Amino acid sequence: MAFPVSHLNLLTFYAHLTDRDRAVLSTLDEHRVMTTDQLTRLHFPSTRTCQNRLRALLHLGLLDRFRYARTGGGAYPWNWVLGLHGAWYAAGTNGYPLPTQRTHRDRILRLSTYPRLRHQLMTNEFGVRLAHAAHRDSTVRLQRWWSERTATSRFLRIRPDAHGLWTAGASTVGWFLECDMGTESLPTLIAKLDAYRTLAAAGGPAYPVLFWLPNAQREANLQTLLRRQRPEVAVATAVHDSDPAGRTWTSATVEGRVGLVGLPSSHGLDTAANPNYTDGHLDLTRPDSRPGPG
Repeated sequence: MAFPVSHLNLLTFYAHLTDRDRAVLSTLDEHRVMTTDQLTRLHFPSTRTCQNRLRALLHLGLLDRFRYARTGGGAYPWNWVLGLHGAWYAAGTNGYPLPTQRTHRDRILRLSTYPRLRHQLMTNEFGVRLAHAAHRDSTVRLQRWWSERTATSRFLRIRPDAHGLWTAGASTVGWFLECDMGTESLPTLIAKLDAYRTLAAAGGPAYPVLFWLPNAQREANLQTLLRRQRPEVAVATAVHDSDPAGRTWTSATVEGRVGLVGLPSSHGLDTAANPNYTDGHLDLTRPDSRPGPG
């Protein structure tokens, strides 16, 4: 088999991989694309250390990268994705078929289209901020962070942009993220809540749906509409400039802005549609079982 970057047998990569490298590959396998800054906050002590290591993984074909030119000169930061060898490594690790070189390249080209990329990076930024907050504060933890692909495969009835579990002290609450870029009408956003209501009615988790919005005016307009319609699921809102780990969430069911653990949250019942249970017992620590890439 010909290797387009280094002509190495895949097994020889293992001697080059550290635990942190494997964490980087796992992050990009699950969440598709990250900037250098995002990967630094997740896995490295400094930007320089991150840049050096990412370049080494790029040379091995484990990572790939792309960026856009800025109007007026210069370029935006690098966006990092799995390289072909990294995609093969992730497939072998998770037990799904190895992609062909063409399939992998087509996947990156689709991801790199600008509107989709902006949404994916902002969705990932939400989880990065929570994870970074947990790095700095030992009393909180990002217990689970699933991408849209994983969450959709595990919950079946819904399609959130991301899902996670957040632990603070003795409390663990869940959340479903709807990352808004201002491209959809507010009624369209609210219509998404029907699927979450159906999930909860079937015994699945009743987690707050978090609308993360681009600015304060759009948040105020959405809150006005939510108060009029009174949806049957818990909803909270905040803006992109805020810290999702802080007291930043506004909800009709609580007064003032609160942290995630201040929002109503239920892990649901032991049903086939609820991945929170294992053999009849609530199990919020089990590792996720990832679907193949898509």
